[in-house]
Amino acid sequence: MIEEQSGASLLERAKAVLLRPREEWPVIEGEAASIASIYKSYVIPLAAIGPIAAFIHAVVFGNSFFGITHRPSFLSSLSTAAVSYIFTLIGVFLMALVIDFLAPRFGGTANRNNAFKLAAYSATAAWVAGIFQLVPGLGMLTMLGLYGLYLLYVGIPVMMKAPDEKALLYTVTILVVGAIAGMIFSVILAPMMLMTSSVPEVGDGTLSGSFKVPGVGSVDLGKLEEASEKMAAANERAQSGKATALPSKQLAMMLPASLPGGLSQSNLKTSGASIGGVGSSSASASYGEDDKRIDLTITDLGVAGSLAALGNAFNVESESQNGSVIEKTGKIDGRLATIRFDRESRDGRYGMIVGDRFNVEADGYADSIDDLRSAIDRIDIEALEAIARSGQ
Repeated sequence: MIEEQSGASLLERAKAVLLRPREEWPVIEGEAASIASIYKSYVIPLAAIGPIAAFIHAVVFGNSFFGITHRPSFLSSLSTAAVSYIFTLIGVFLMALVIDFLAPRFGGTANRNNAFKLAAYSATAAWVAGIFQLVPGLGMLTMLGLYGLYLLYVGIPVMMKAPDEKALLYTVTILVVGAIAGMIFSVILAPMMLMTSSVPEVGDGTLSGSFKVPGVGSVDLGKLEEASEKMAAANERAQSGKATALPSKQLAMMLPASLPGGLSQSNLKTSGASIGGVGSSSASASYGEDDKRIDLTITDLGVAGSLAALGNAFNVESESQNGSVIEKTGKIDGRLATIRFDRESRDGRYGMIVGDRFNVEADGYADSIDDLRSAIDRIDIEALEAIARSGQ
């Protein structure tokens, strides 16, 4: 009988999969774990992160869409989280079936147990990234779960014995077939749930080291490898005790005393949290009043910010407009940014990831989105990047 994983071994396995996937997949392949034991010791606890975070966010902060915030009831939020969790647990097995079915078609070997391992452990990034749903303004970081595509790509030759040169096309096909199967499953068993799927496609049919996800952008596998190395380095700093976030008071000192238009600083707030010596910190301040108010926030994500390095591998480009509300996501000046602005109410938000570590955000009322960007420019962005590079 396989010994159940403890909380510590669960954490170590998740870290190894994220930080050293090429070394960890052979270890996983050699283990005699059953599907039931992997469900119990790994999938069930990790898959709960996203639904729990979404539930807490909905109850505490509400859900915002196009400038309108809706705070669902406790029971409604709980039921939504529960259904999402159940779908995730079932989805892992469905993905395993797809992986196993496709293996011989790409020169691999069908193996239901290995296919389930591949489906479960490659989902680690998406499940861990779900924690970002807890904090308003950091929801964009859940897209870093796309790192799981790289984990899947690296694991295919090891787990399913497919040739390296077919791993990329195999990965893309898994996503296409998996998306179709998921859509059918949702229509048959859960019509009350709205499920959207993005179908990847290969740009030119060659193994160029990248592929496109319509509606998201292109994924550069080379940069994903680089991001994995950065996360490993961040983990080493955490182990050595050198990965603590900046003191929140230091972040507060980086907030400007005023903003253009005579908006003076007020309501300065700082916060920080640490678990095992590794944590995050934040400082925010308000400028102006009522419909002439802008809130500036600097958040040091600490070691968790190393996940932001994945953003460099995703050439995310999206833009939408609904009435007077414009929303954009993409890289601006080489930094991942998200923008939302309502031209009628003049209410907007401009956020960016700095140095793969800091989240800087301006939220409030302005004549244009450029005014919100100007507020961010009053922060010494280059100083933040220098701190990130030094690992301070």
